[in-house]
Amino acid sequence: MRIAVTYEDGQVFQHFGHTRQFKIYDIEGGAVVSSQVVDTGGNGHGALAGVLGALRADTLICGGIGGGAQAALAAAGIRLYGGVSGEADAAVAGLLAGELDFDPQARCSGHAGHHHCGDHGCGGEHHHGGHGCGGEHHHGGHGCGGGCHDNG
Repeated sequence: MRIAVTYEDGQVFQHFGHTRQFKIYDIEGGAVVSSQVVDTGGNGHGALAGVLGALRADTLICGGIGGGAQAALAAAGIRLYGGVSGEADAAVAGLLAGELDFDPQARCSGHAGHHHCGDHGCGGEHHHGGHGCGGEHHHGGHGCGGGCHDNG
């Protein structure tokens, strides 16, 4: 198993399409055997799925992620755990222990034309309610690229 985490300063970076680094973890026997930080080369959004494929990652842990990137990851066979925040190492440990706090609704589903949900990711329970990231109850109809930058 090879897990990639969107990465910045030891934390899970909250905007998949703008991540500049992934931390890659090699897993054997249910434990981390090695890890390395890899630069994305300035690629963004859809190209990042290709970067992950080239790195042979089969799992991604991230904060917010848009529909286009979600589709690209699915096409590449990469499992997605979105809506995660906190320390990257702790997130991987949580996944391996079956205790990762992630939000399966965090993927901005239904908004393939919008690639992000701002600095807070899409994973906060304060703004989903099963409506995806573009729910009128918090975005004012602007979808992922609009008002969710202002959520606190």
